[in-house]
Amino acid sequence: MVSLPDSISDLSRRHRLVAYYVVGLVAMVLLITLLYFYGMRTLEGEGAEYTIFNALTTVVETMTTTGYGADSPWDHPLMNVFMVLIQLSGIAVGFFTLRLVVIPLFNEAEVDLDSRLSPKKDHVIICEYSRDSAVLLDELRELDIDYVLLSSDETEAKALADEGYAAIHGSPQDPAAFERASIDSARAVLTDAGDANVNTILTVRSIREDIDVIALTDDSEMAGVLRSTGADTVLSPHGVLGRRLAAKAVDSFTAEVRDTVELGGDIEVAEVPVSHGSELVGSRIRDSKIRERAGVNIIGAWIDGELQLPPDPDAVIRDNTVLLVSGRAESLEKLSEFTRSPQRFGDHDRIVVAGLGEVGQAAHGAIEDAGIDTVTIDLSPGDGVDVVGDASARETLREAGVADADADAIVIGLPDDSDALLSAVLAQEMNPDIEVLMRVTASDATRKALSAGADYVLSVPRVSARMVARALRGEAVLDPGGQVRLIRVPATPFAGSTIAASGIAATGCRVVTIEDEDGETRVVDPEKQLSGNEELTLVGTDEAVQQFLKRYDVTPAGDGGPA
Repeated sequence: MVSLPDSISDLSRRHRLVAYYVVGLVAMVLLITLLYFYGMRTLEGEGAEYTIFNALTTVVETMTTTGYGADSPWDHPLMNVFMVLIQLSGIAVGFFTLRLVVIPLFNEAEVDLDSRLSPKKDHVIICEYSRDSAVLLDELRELDIDYVLLSSDETEAKALADEGYAAIHGSPQDPAAFERASIDSARAVLTDAGDANVNTILTVRSIREDIDVIALTDDSEMAGVLRSTGADTVLSPHGVLGRRLAAKAVDSFTAEVRDTVELGGDIEVAEVPVSHGSELVGSRIRDSKIRERAGVNIIGAWIDGELQLPPDPDAVIRDNTVLLVSGRAESLEKLSEFTRSPQRFGDHDRIVVAGLGEVGQAAHGAIEDAGIDTVTIDLSPGDGVDVVGDASARETLREAGVADADADAIVIGLPDDSDALLSAVLAQEMNPDIEVLMRVTASDATRKALSAGADYVLSVPRVSARMVARALRGEAVLDPGGQVRLIRVPATPFAGSTIAASGIAATGCRVVTIEDEDGETRVVDPEKQLSGNEELTLVGTDEAVQQFLKRYDVTPAGDGGPA
Protein backbone atom coordinates (compact mmCIF):
# COMPACT_ATOMS: atom_id res chain seq x y z
CA MET A 1 0.00 0.00 0.00
CA VAL A 2 1.32 3.47 -0.90
CA SER A 3 1.37 5.73 2.14
CA LEU A 4 -0.14 9.21 1.93
CA PRO A 5 2.38 12.05 1.62
CA ASP A 6 3.04 14.14 4.70
CA SER A 7 2.88 17.45 2.78
CA ILE A 8 2.28 18.91 -0.67
CA SER A 9 6.06 18.99 -1.19
CA ASP A 10 6.06 15.18 -1.09
CA LEU A 11 3.60 14.96 -4.01
CA SER A 12 4.69 14.41 -7.58
CA ARG A 13 5.08 17.47 -9.79
CA ARG A 14 1.84 16.69 -11.59
CA HIS A 15 -0.10 16.16 -8.38
CA ARG A 16 1.37 19.32 -6.85
CA LEU A 17 0.21 21.26 -9.91
CA VAL A 18 -3.31 19.85 -9.57
CA ALA A 19 -3.30 20.61 -5.82
CA TYR A 20 -2.19 24.19 -6.38
CA TYR A 21 -4.79 24.55 -9.11
CA VAL A 22 -7.61 23.33 -6.87
CA VAL A 23 -6.52 25.60 -4.00
CA GLY A 24 -6.25 28.55 -6.36
CA LEU A 25 -9.67 27.84 -7.89
CA VAL A 26 -11.34 27.71 -4.48
CA ALA A 27 -9.61 30.96 -3.46
CA MET A 28 -10.72 32.67 -6.67
CA VAL A 29 -14.34 31.57 -6.26
CA LEU A 30 -14.39 32.80 -2.66
CA LEU A 31 -12.86 36.17 -3.64
CA ILE A 32 -15.33 36.66 -6.50
CA THR A 33 -18.18 35.68 -4.15
CA LEU A 34 -17.13 38.32 -1.61
CA LEU A 35 -16.85 41.00 -4.29
CA TYR A 36 -20.19 40.02 -5.80
CA PHE A 37 -21.85 40.00 -2.37
CA TYR A 38 -20.48 43.50 -1.70
CA GLY A 39 -21.70 44.71 -5.10
CA MET A 40 -25.19 43.33 -4.63
CA ARG A 41 -25.51 44.94 -1.20
CA THR A 42 -24.07 48.35 -2.18
CA LEU A 43 -24.57 48.82 -5.92
CA GLU A 44 -27.77 46.86 -6.46
CA GLY A 45 -29.33 47.83 -3.13
CA GLU A 46 -30.10 44.34 -1.86
CA GLY A 47 -31.17 44.26 1.76
CA ALA A 48 -30.05 42.24 4.76
CA GLU A 49 -32.01 39.25 3.55
CA TYR A 50 -29.46 38.75 0.75
CA THR A 51 -26.80 36.37 2.15
CA ILE A 52 -23.31 35.33 1.19
CA PHE A 53 -24.71 31.93 0.16
CA ASN A 54 -27.00 33.63 -2.38
CA ALA A 55 -23.92 35.30 -3.81
CA LEU A 56 -21.96 32.00 -3.90
CA THR A 57 -24.81 30.26 -5.76
CA THR A 58 -24.96 32.97 -8.42
CA VAL A 59 -21.17 33.06 -8.88
CA VAL A 60 -20.94 29.27 -9.34
CA GLU A 61 -23.92 29.26 -11.72
CA THR A 62 -22.29 32.00 -13.79
CA MET A 63 -18.80 30.49 -13.88
CA THR A 64 -20.14 27.09 -14.89
CA THR A 65 -22.51 28.68 -17.46
CA THR A 66 -25.49 26.82 -16.00
CA GLY A 67 -27.53 30.01 -15.48
CA TYR A 68 -27.71 33.28 -13.59
CA GLY A 69 -30.24 32.59 -10.89
CA ALA A 70 -32.77 35.11 -9.63
CA ASP A 71 -30.30 38.04 -9.56
CA SER A 72 -30.47 38.73 -13.33
CA PRO A 73 -30.72 41.40 -14.69
CA TRP A 74 -28.43 43.89 -12.93
CA ASP A 75 -29.05 47.64 -12.95
CA HIS A 76 -25.64 49.08 -12.13
CA PRO A 77 -23.09 49.20 -15.02
CA LEU A 78 -20.24 48.05 -12.79
CA MET A 79 -22.17 44.94 -11.84
CA ASN A 80 -22.80 44.12 -15.48
CA VAL A 81 -19.09 44.53 -16.30
CA PHE A 82 -18.24 42.41 -13.28
CA MET A 83 -20.58 39.66 -14.46
CA VAL A 84 -18.93 39.65 -17.90
CA LEU A 85 -15.57 39.13 -16.18
CA ILE A 86 -17.02 36.26 -14.15
CA GLN A 87 -18.33 34.64 -17.31
CA LEU A 88 -14.92 34.93 -19.01
CA SER A 89 -13.15 33.53 -15.93
CA GLY A 90 -15.57 30.61 -16.00
CA ILE A 91 -14.56 29.82 -19.58
CA ALA A 92 -10.86 30.03 -18.59
CA VAL A 93 -11.40 27.76 -15.60
CA GLY A 94 -13.15 25.23 -17.80
CA PHE A 95 -10.25 25.25 -20.27
CA PHE A 96 -7.56 24.77 -17.61
CA THR A 97 -9.59 22.08 -15.84
CA LEU A 98 -9.87 20.19 -19.10
CA ARG A 99 -6.15 20.51 -19.80
CA LEU A 100 -4.76 19.81 -16.32
CA VAL A 101 -7.24 17.26 -14.96
CA VAL A 102 -9.63 15.77 -17.49
CA ILE A 103 -7.31 15.13 -20.45
CA PRO A 104 -4.49 13.55 -18.36
CA LEU A 105 -7.07 11.42 -16.58
CA PHE A 106 -8.54 9.96 -19.76
CA ASN A 107 -5.46 10.09 -21.96
CA GLU A 108 -2.62 8.80 -19.78
CA ALA A 109 -0.44 8.01 -22.80
CA GLU A 110 0.27 11.72 -23.26
CA VAL A 111 1.33 12.27 -19.65
CA ASP A 112 5.01 12.95 -19.09
CA LEU A 113 6.19 10.29 -16.64
CA ASP A 114 8.73 12.74 -15.20
CA SER A 115 5.85 14.86 -13.95
CA ARG A 116 4.71 12.00 -11.72
CA LEU A 117 7.93 11.94 -9.72
CA SER A 118 7.96 13.41 -6.25
CA PRO A 119 11.10 15.38 -5.27
CA LYS A 120 13.99 12.96 -4.78
CA LYS A 121 16.88 13.10 -2.34
CA ASP A 122 19.21 10.39 -1.04
CA HIS A 123 17.54 7.95 -3.44
CA VAL A 124 18.69 5.08 -5.64
CA ILE A 125 18.58 5.24 -9.43
CA ILE A 126 17.81 1.77 -10.84
CA CYS A 127 18.76 1.18 -14.47
CA GLU A 128 17.16 -1.49 -16.68
CA TYR A 129 16.22 -3.83 -13.82
CA SER A 130 14.97 -7.03 -15.45
CA ARG A 131 14.38 -9.47 -12.55
CA ASP A 132 10.69 -8.82 -11.78
CA SER A 133 10.91 -5.11 -11.02
CA ALA A 134 7.93 -5.11 -8.66
CA VAL A 135 9.70 -7.47 -6.22
CA LEU A 136 12.69 -5.15 -5.84
CA LEU A 137 10.66 -1.93 -5.85
CA ASP A 138 8.30 -3.26 -3.18
CA GLU A 139 11.35 -4.29 -1.15
CA LEU A 140 12.84 -0.80 -1.35
CA ARG A 141 9.55 0.89 -0.60
CA GLU A 142 8.97 -1.25 2.49
CA LEU A 143 12.51 -0.45 3.66
CA ASP A 144 11.88 3.29 3.11
CA ILE A 145 14.60 3.51 0.47
CA ASP A 146 13.55 6.08 -2.13
CA TYR A 147 14.27 5.28 -5.77
CA VAL A 148 13.77 6.16 -9.43
CA LEU A 149 13.64 3.33 -11.98
CA LEU A 150 15.06 4.27 -15.37
CA SER A 151 13.89 2.06 -18.23
CA SER A 152 14.58 2.32 -21.97
CA ASP A 153 11.35 0.40 -22.55
CA GLU A 154 8.66 3.07 -22.61
CA THR A 155 5.83 0.54 -22.29
CA GLU A 156 7.35 -1.01 -19.17
CA ALA A 157 8.11 2.38 -17.65
CA LYS A 158 4.53 3.53 -18.18
CA ALA A 159 3.09 0.28 -16.80
CA LEU A 160 5.17 0.60 -13.62
CA ALA A 161 4.29 4.29 -13.28
CA ASP A 162 0.59 3.46 -13.67
CA GLU A 163 0.95 0.99 -10.77
CA GLY A 164 2.35 3.73 -8.53
CA TYR A 165 6.08 3.05 -8.90
CA ALA A 166 8.58 5.88 -9.47
CA ALA A 167 9.55 4.96 -13.02
CA ILE A 168 10.58 7.10 -15.98
CA HIS A 169 11.51 6.38 -19.58
CA GLY A 170 15.06 7.00 -20.68
CA SER A 171 18.33 5.43 -21.72
CA PRO A 172 20.91 4.73 -18.98
CA GLN A 173 23.56 5.70 -21.51
CA ASP A 174 22.10 9.21 -21.78
CA PRO A 175 23.39 11.71 -19.18
CA ALA A 176 20.20 13.74 -19.56
CA ALA A 177 18.17 10.76 -18.31
CA PHE A 178 20.20 10.67 -15.10
CA GLU A 179 19.75 14.40 -14.66
CA ARG A 180 15.98 13.91 -14.94
CA ALA A 181 16.32 11.21 -12.27
CA SER A 182 18.06 13.76 -9.96
CA ILE A 183 21.44 12.07 -9.89
CA ASP A 184 22.93 15.12 -8.15
CA SER A 185 21.04 14.23 -4.96
CA ALA A 186 21.09 10.41 -5.34
CA ARG A 187 22.96 8.10 -3.00
CA ALA A 188 23.60 5.24 -5.42
CA VAL A 189 23.05 3.91 -8.92
CA LEU A 190 22.07 0.27 -9.47
CA THR A 191 22.63 -1.03 -12.99
CA ASP A 192 21.29 -4.31 -14.35
CA ALA A 193 21.75 -3.47 -18.02
CA GLY A 194 23.46 -6.69 -19.14
CA ASP A 195 26.01 -6.03 -21.86
CA ALA A 196 25.36 -2.29 -21.46
CA ASN A 197 26.51 -2.28 -17.81
CA VAL A 198 29.96 -0.95 -18.76
CA ASN A 199 28.44 1.84 -20.85
CA THR A 200 26.06 2.73 -18.02
CA ILE A 201 28.82 2.82 -15.40
CA LEU A 202 30.99 5.06 -17.59
CA THR A 203 28.02 7.38 -18.16
CA VAL A 204 27.39 7.63 -14.41
CA ARG A 205 31.07 8.28 -13.65
CA SER A 206 31.13 11.04 -16.26
CA ILE A 207 28.43 12.81 -14.27
CA ARG A 208 29.43 12.00 -10.68
CA GLU A 209 32.64 10.45 -9.42
CA ASP A 210 31.55 10.16 -5.79
CA ILE A 211 28.28 8.23 -6.18
CA ASP A 212 28.09 4.56 -5.16
CA VAL A 213 27.61 2.27 -8.18
CA ILE A 214 26.22 -1.26 -7.76
CA ALA A 215 26.22 -3.61 -10.75
CA LEU A 216 24.19 -6.81 -11.15
CA THR A 217 25.42 -9.35 -13.65
CA ASP A 218 24.49 -12.86 -14.74
CA ASP A 219 28.11 -13.49 -15.71
CA SER A 220 30.34 -13.66 -12.62
CA GLU A 221 33.42 -13.55 -14.87
CA MET A 222 32.51 -9.92 -15.63
CA ALA A 223 32.99 -8.88 -12.00
CA GLY A 224 36.59 -7.76 -12.50
CA VAL A 225 35.73 -5.80 -15.64
CA LEU A 226 32.83 -4.02 -13.97
CA ARG A 227 34.93 -3.10 -10.93
CA SER A 228 37.75 -1.77 -13.10
CA THR A 229 35.19 0.28 -15.03
CA GLY A 230 33.98 1.97 -11.85
CA ALA A 231 31.51 -0.29 -10.04
CA ASP A 232 31.92 -0.22 -6.26
CA THR A 233 29.93 -3.43 -5.72
CA VAL A 234 29.24 -6.30 -8.13
CA LEU A 235 26.46 -8.78 -7.36
CA SER A 236 25.97 -12.09 -9.16
CA PRO A 237 22.63 -13.59 -8.03
CA HIS A 238 22.81 -16.50 -10.48
CA GLY A 239 26.14 -17.63 -9.09
CA VAL A 240 24.72 -17.54 -5.55
CA LEU A 241 21.69 -19.52 -6.69
CA GLY A 242 23.76 -22.16 -8.45
CA ARG A 243 26.08 -22.72 -5.51
CA ARG A 244 23.15 -22.86 -3.10
CA LEU A 245 21.27 -25.44 -5.17
CA ALA A 246 24.44 -27.48 -5.47
CA ALA A 247 25.02 -27.35 -1.73
CA LYS A 248 21.49 -28.58 -1.11
CA ALA A 249 21.96 -31.42 -3.62
CA VAL A 250 25.23 -32.46 -2.00
CA ASP A 251 23.76 -32.24 1.52
CA SER A 252 20.91 -34.50 0.48
CA PHE A 253 23.27 -37.37 -0.30
CA THR A 254 26.14 -37.05 2.16
CA ALA A 255 26.30 -37.71 5.87
CA GLU A 256 27.45 -34.14 6.57
CA VAL A 257 25.15 -31.08 6.60
CA ARG A 258 27.45 -28.41 5.20
CA ASP A 259 24.98 -25.85 3.89
CA THR A 260 24.36 -24.06 7.20
CA VAL A 261 24.33 -20.51 8.57
CA GLU A 262 26.30 -19.89 11.77
CA LEU A 263 24.48 -17.79 14.34
CA GLY A 264 27.18 -17.86 17.03
CA GLY A 265 27.59 -19.91 20.15
CA ASP A 266 27.92 -23.12 18.08
CA ILE A 267 24.31 -22.69 16.95
CA GLU A 268 23.63 -23.13 13.25
CA VAL A 269 20.55 -22.87 11.05
CA ALA A 270 19.90 -25.11 8.06
CA GLU A 271 17.16 -25.84 5.55
CA VAL A 272 16.87 -29.63 5.41
CA PRO A 273 14.73 -31.25 2.68
CA VAL A 274 12.96 -34.46 3.64
CA SER A 275 13.98 -37.04 1.05
CA HIS A 276 11.73 -39.56 -0.65
CA GLY A 277 11.62 -42.71 1.45
CA SER A 278 12.55 -40.93 4.69
CA GLU A 279 11.02 -42.41 7.82
CA LEU A 280 9.59 -38.95 8.59
CA VAL A 281 7.35 -38.90 5.51
CA GLY A 282 3.71 -39.27 6.52
CA SER A 283 4.22 -38.41 10.20
CA ARG A 284 2.95 -35.31 11.96
CA ILE A 285 5.52 -32.83 13.20
CA ARG A 286 4.47 -33.37 16.83
CA ASP A 287 4.93 -37.13 16.42
CA SER A 288 8.31 -36.92 14.70
CA LYS A 289 10.08 -36.18 18.03
CA ILE A 290 12.90 -34.53 16.11
CA ARG A 291 13.93 -32.43 19.11
CA GLU A 292 14.19 -35.46 21.39
CA ARG A 293 15.92 -37.69 18.82
CA ALA A 294 18.34 -35.21 17.24
CA GLY A 295 18.51 -32.25 19.61
CA VAL A 296 17.43 -29.65 17.04
CA ASN A 297 14.60 -27.13 17.10
CA ILE A 298 12.17 -26.88 14.21
CA ILE A 299 11.87 -23.16 13.48
CA GLY A 300 9.68 -23.47 10.40
CA ALA A 301 8.78 -25.69 7.50
CA TRP A 302 7.85 -25.44 3.84
CA ILE A 303 4.83 -27.73 3.58
CA ASP A 304 2.88 -28.00 0.31
CA GLY A 305 4.55 -24.82 -0.94
CA GLU A 306 3.67 -22.73 2.13
CA LEU A 307 6.11 -21.51 4.76
CA GLN A 308 4.86 -22.05 8.31
CA LEU A 309 6.64 -20.10 11.08
CA PRO A 310 6.38 -21.89 13.43
CA PRO A 311 4.92 -25.00 11.78
CA ASP A 312 1.59 -26.44 12.79
CA PRO A 313 2.35 -29.37 15.17
CA ASP A 314 -0.33 -31.37 13.36
CA ALA A 315 1.10 -30.65 9.91
CA VAL A 316 2.03 -33.80 8.01
CA ILE A 317 5.60 -34.08 6.69
CA ARG A 318 5.58 -34.91 2.98
CA ASP A 319 8.18 -35.80 0.36
CA ASN A 320 8.93 -32.20 -0.60
CA THR A 321 8.77 -30.74 2.91
CA VAL A 322 11.77 -28.56 3.81
CA LEU A 323 12.45 -28.23 7.54
CA LEU A 324 14.08 -25.04 8.84
CA VAL A 325 15.96 -26.15 11.95
CA SER A 326 18.52 -24.78 14.42
CA GLY A 327 21.02 -26.58 16.57
CA ARG A 328 24.65 -27.60 16.87
CA ALA A 329 26.51 -29.15 13.96
CA GLU A 330 26.46 -32.64 15.43
CA SER A 331 22.71 -32.37 16.03
CA LEU A 332 22.08 -31.33 12.43
CA GLU A 333 24.09 -34.31 11.20
CA LYS A 334 22.12 -36.59 13.49
CA LEU A 335 18.92 -35.19 11.97
CA SER A 336 20.12 -36.37 8.54
CA GLU A 337 19.65 -39.94 9.69
CA PHE A 338 15.89 -39.33 9.73
CA THR A 339 15.45 -36.95 6.77
CA ARG A 340 17.32 -39.01 4.17
CA SER A 341 16.19 -42.16 2.45
CA PRO A 342 17.78 -45.18 4.18
CA GLN A 343 18.75 -46.90 0.95
CA ARG A 344 20.57 -43.78 -0.24
CA PHE A 345 22.32 -42.66 2.90
CA GLY A 346 25.95 -42.18 2.04
CA ASP A 347 25.37 -43.06 -1.63
CA HIS A 348 25.89 -40.27 -4.12
CA ASP A 349 26.49 -41.85 -7.48
CA ARG A 350 25.28 -39.08 -9.76
CA ILE A 351 23.64 -35.65 -9.87
CA VAL A 352 22.20 -34.35 -13.14
CA VAL A 353 22.61 -30.64 -13.93
CA ALA A 354 20.08 -29.37 -16.49
CA GLY A 355 21.18 -26.15 -18.16
CA LEU A 356 24.76 -24.85 -18.15
CA GLY A 357 24.12 -21.15 -17.93
CA GLU A 358 25.46 -19.12 -15.01
CA VAL A 359 23.33 -21.05 -12.52
CA GLY A 360 24.19 -24.45 -13.96
CA GLN A 361 27.90 -23.72 -14.21
CA ALA A 362 28.04 -22.55 -10.58
CA ALA A 363 26.15 -25.65 -9.46
CA HIS A 364 28.28 -27.95 -11.59
CA GLY A 365 31.51 -26.54 -10.17
CA ALA A 366 30.32 -26.82 -6.56
CA ILE A 367 29.16 -30.43 -7.04
CA GLU A 368 32.43 -31.45 -8.67
CA ASP A 369 34.36 -29.79 -5.82
CA ALA A 370 32.45 -32.09 -3.45
CA GLY A 371 33.71 -35.12 -5.38
CA ILE A 372 30.33 -36.15 -6.76
CA ASP A 373 29.82 -37.32 -10.34
CA THR A 374 27.65 -35.17 -12.57
CA VAL A 375 25.91 -35.46 -15.91
CA THR A 376 25.26 -32.11 -17.59
CA ILE A 377 22.59 -31.20 -20.15
CA ASP A 378 22.58 -28.15 -22.40
CA LEU A 379 21.08 -27.13 -25.72
CA SER A 380 24.47 -26.26 -27.19
CA PRO A 381 27.63 -28.39 -27.26
CA GLY A 382 30.58 -27.08 -25.32
CA ASP A 383 33.13 -27.79 -22.63
CA GLY A 384 31.58 -29.76 -19.80
CA VAL A 385 28.37 -30.62 -21.69
CA ASP A 386 27.68 -34.35 -21.52
CA VAL A 387 24.27 -34.48 -23.20
CA VAL A 388 23.26 -32.01 -25.91
CA GLY A 389 19.51 -31.56 -26.04
CA ASP A 390 16.37 -30.02 -24.56
CA ALA A 391 16.26 -30.72 -20.81
CA SER A 392 12.47 -30.44 -20.88
CA ALA A 393 12.23 -33.39 -23.31
CA ARG A 394 11.78 -36.94 -22.06
CA GLU A 395 14.36 -38.36 -24.49
CA THR A 396 17.07 -35.98 -23.29
CA LEU A 397 16.41 -36.72 -19.63
CA ARG A 398 16.49 -40.44 -20.34
CA GLU A 399 19.82 -40.08 -22.17
CA ALA A 400 21.21 -38.21 -19.15
CA GLY A 401 20.25 -41.14 -16.93
CA VAL A 402 17.49 -39.44 -14.95
CA ALA A 403 15.47 -42.67 -14.98
CA ASP A 404 18.39 -44.73 -13.65
CA ALA A 405 18.48 -45.83 -10.03
CA ASP A 406 21.86 -44.19 -9.45
CA ALA A 407 20.57 -40.72 -10.42
CA ASP A 408 20.15 -39.20 -7.00
CA ALA A 409 19.20 -35.61 -7.84
CA ILE A 410 18.63 -33.17 -10.66
CA VAL A 411 19.51 -29.49 -10.43
CA ILE A 412 17.40 -27.54 -12.93
CA GLY A 413 18.82 -24.17 -13.97
CA LEU A 414 16.84 -23.55 -17.17
CA PRO A 415 16.14 -19.87 -17.97
CA ASP A 416 12.51 -20.44 -18.97
CA ASP A 417 10.15 -21.30 -16.10
CA SER A 418 7.78 -23.30 -18.29
CA ASP A 419 10.63 -25.51 -19.50
CA ALA A 420 11.94 -25.86 -15.95
CA LEU A 421 8.53 -26.90 -14.59
CA LEU A 422 8.09 -29.43 -17.39
CA SER A 423 11.56 -30.82 -16.73
CA ALA A 424 10.74 -31.19 -13.01
CA VAL A 425 7.48 -33.03 -13.69
CA LEU A 426 9.11 -35.37 -16.23
CA ALA A 427 12.02 -36.13 -13.89
CA GLN A 428 9.61 -37.03 -11.08
CA GLU A 429 7.56 -39.20 -13.42
CA MET A 430 10.62 -41.06 -14.73
CA ASN A 431 12.23 -41.47 -11.30
CA PRO A 432 9.92 -40.92 -8.27
CA ASP A 433 12.90 -41.15 -5.90
CA ILE A 434 14.97 -38.42 -7.54
CA GLU A 435 15.49 -35.13 -5.65
CA VAL A 436 14.52 -32.08 -7.72
CA LEU A 437 16.20 -28.76 -6.99
CA MET A 438 15.49 -25.79 -9.26
CA ARG A 439 15.56 -22.07 -9.78
CA VAL A 440 12.67 -20.00 -11.14
CA THR A 441 12.85 -16.60 -12.80
CA ALA A 442 9.40 -15.37 -11.71
CA SER A 443 8.62 -14.97 -8.02
CA ASP A 444 5.12 -16.41 -8.39
CA ALA A 445 6.51 -19.62 -9.92
CA THR A 446 7.88 -20.88 -6.59
CA ARG A 447 4.58 -22.34 -5.45
CA LYS A 448 4.01 -23.89 -8.87
CA ALA A 449 7.41 -25.58 -8.72
CA LEU A 450 6.74 -27.03 -5.29
CA SER A 451 3.35 -28.23 -6.47
CA ALA A 452 5.08 -29.85 -9.45
CA GLY A 453 7.12 -31.98 -7.05
CA ALA A 454 10.31 -29.94 -6.65
CA ASP A 455 12.04 -30.52 -3.33
CA TYR A 456 13.86 -27.18 -3.16
CA VAL A 457 13.15 -23.98 -5.09
CA LEU A 458 14.93 -20.62 -5.24
CA SER A 459 13.55 -17.51 -6.92
CA VAL A 460 15.90 -15.24 -8.88
CA PRO A 461 13.92 -12.04 -8.11
CA ARG A 462 13.80 -12.79 -4.37
CA VAL A 463 17.50 -13.56 -4.04
CA SER A 464 18.41 -10.55 -6.21
CA ALA A 465 16.27 -8.20 -4.11
CA ARG A 466 17.86 -9.47 -0.89
CA MET A 467 21.34 -8.94 -2.25
CA VAL A 468 20.48 -5.42 -3.40
CA ALA A 469 18.95 -4.58 -0.01
CA ARG A 470 22.07 -5.86 1.69
CA ALA A 471 24.31 -3.74 -0.54
CA LEU A 472 22.21 -0.58 -0.21
CA ARG A 473 21.37 -0.70 3.47
CA GLY A 474 24.20 -2.73 4.90
CA GLU A 475 21.53 -5.15 6.06
CA ALA A 476 22.89 -8.21 7.83
CA VAL A 477 21.17 -10.74 5.59
CA LEU A 478 22.86 -13.85 6.86
CA ASP A 479 21.81 -16.04 3.97
CA PRO A 480 20.63 -14.18 0.84
CA GLY A 481 20.44 -17.43 -1.13
CA GLY A 482 17.99 -19.27 1.11
CA GLN A 483 14.27 -19.80 0.81
CA VAL A 484 13.76 -17.69 3.94
CA ARG A 485 15.42 -14.56 5.24
CA LEU A 486 17.70 -14.36 8.26
CA ILE A 487 18.72 -10.96 9.64
CA ARG A 488 20.28 -9.54 12.81
CA VAL A 489 18.65 -6.52 14.46
CA PRO A 490 19.24 -4.59 17.69
CA ALA A 491 16.77 -5.25 20.52
CA THR A 492 16.50 -1.53 21.36
CA PRO A 493 12.74 -1.20 20.61
CA PHE A 494 11.99 -4.08 23.00
CA ALA A 495 13.84 -2.86 26.09
CA GLY A 496 11.92 -3.87 29.21
CA SER A 497 9.76 -6.34 27.27
CA THR A 498 9.95 -10.06 26.63
CA ILE A 499 10.00 -11.84 23.28
CA ALA A 500 6.54 -13.23 24.04
CA ALA A 501 5.10 -9.76 24.69
CA SER A 502 7.10 -7.89 22.05
CA GLY A 503 4.65 -8.32 19.18
CA ILE A 504 7.38 -9.62 16.85
CA ALA A 505 5.36 -12.73 16.05
CA ALA A 506 2.56 -10.53 14.69
CA THR A 507 4.84 -9.47 11.83
CA GLY A 508 5.34 -13.10 10.77
CA CYS A 509 8.94 -13.22 12.00
CA ARG A 510 10.42 -15.45 14.67
CA VAL A 511 13.41 -14.84 16.95
CA VAL A 512 15.97 -17.64 16.54
CA THR A 513 18.77 -16.56 18.88
CA ILE A 514 19.68 -13.71 21.22
CA GLU A 515 23.21 -12.37 21.56
CA ASP A 516 23.88 -10.75 24.95
CA GLU A 517 25.90 -7.59 25.56
CA ASP A 518 28.99 -9.71 26.27
CA GLY A 519 28.69 -11.43 22.86
CA GLU A 520 27.32 -14.72 24.17
CA THR A 521 24.65 -16.33 21.98
CA ARG A 522 21.88 -18.09 23.81
CA VAL A 523 18.71 -19.97 23.00
CA VAL A 524 15.56 -17.86 23.09
CA ASP A 525 13.69 -17.69 26.39
CA PRO A 526 10.39 -16.03 25.42
CA GLU A 527 9.68 -14.94 29.00
CA LYS A 528 13.06 -13.37 29.80
CA GLN A 529 13.06 -9.58 29.90
CA LEU A 530 15.27 -7.81 27.34
CA SER A 531 17.55 -4.94 28.34
CA GLY A 532 17.59 -3.49 24.83
CA ASN A 533 21.33 -3.97 24.39
CA GLU A 534 21.02 -7.46 22.90
CA GLU A 535 21.12 -8.43 19.25
CA LEU A 536 18.31 -10.57 17.87
CA THR A 537 18.50 -12.98 14.95
CA LEU A 538 15.16 -13.15 13.15
CA VAL A 539 13.84 -15.48 10.49
CA GLY A 540 10.91 -14.89 8.18
CA THR A 541 9.75 -14.48 4.63
CA ASP A 542 10.84 -11.39 2.69
CA GLU A 543 7.45 -9.79 3.30
CA ALA A 544 7.53 -10.56 7.03
CA VAL A 545 11.01 -9.08 7.46
CA GLN A 546 9.97 -5.97 5.53
CA GLN A 547 6.94 -5.58 7.78
CA PHE A 548 9.09 -5.99 10.90
CA LEU A 549 11.65 -3.38 9.79
CA LYS A 550 8.92 -0.93 8.85
CA ARG A 551 6.89 -1.39 12.03
CA TYR A 552 9.78 -1.04 14.47
CA ASP A 553 11.92 1.33 12.37
CA VAL A 554 15.18 -0.43 13.18
CA THR A 555 18.34 -0.63 11.12
CA PRO A 556 19.57 -4.22 10.74
CA ALA A 557 22.94 -4.89 12.31
CA GLY A 558 25.68 -4.30 9.77
CA ASP A 559 28.35 -1.87 8.75
CA GLY A 560 25.88 0.45 7.06
CA GLY A 561 27.67 0.27 3.73
CA PRO A 562 27.81 -1.98 0.72
CA ALA A 563 28.33 -5.63 1.46
